[in-house]
Amino acid sequence: MNSSHFLIYLPKIILQIIRDFLYFPLWWYSVGLWRTLIHVVNFWSERQINLGLAVWAKNLFTPMYGQQDFMGKFISFFIRLIQIIVRSIFMLFWLIVGLVWLVFWIALPPLTIGGIIYQLL
Repeated sequence: MNSSHFLIYLPKIILQIIRDFLYFPLWWYSVGLWRTLIHVVNFWSERQINLGLAVWAKNLFTPMYGQQDFMGKFISFFIRLIQIIVRSIFMLFWLIVGLVWLVFWIALPPLTIGGIIYQLL
């Protein structure tokens, strides 16, 4: 009564595994790369918002604490300029991290295949 479902479904399972194995590189460099790119761009956007770089740049010439005298404007300008420079350095760091992640994503399959071939030879 209990027929072997294993023998019935084995060809379907094997074909599905072969199809997934052959589809993987296409997915990795199309859909997977696109999703990774979207995540990296969102990551950069969040870092820019967290650093507030646009706000600091927008208010570069606005005096702090409402001081309208020359020294108040002078000090405010240079303090904000230093803040913009330091925050730009942090943003550059996050840009490099995102680019390294994209390069890693693109290079991982060839490096993996090369490592496997190297171990087999």
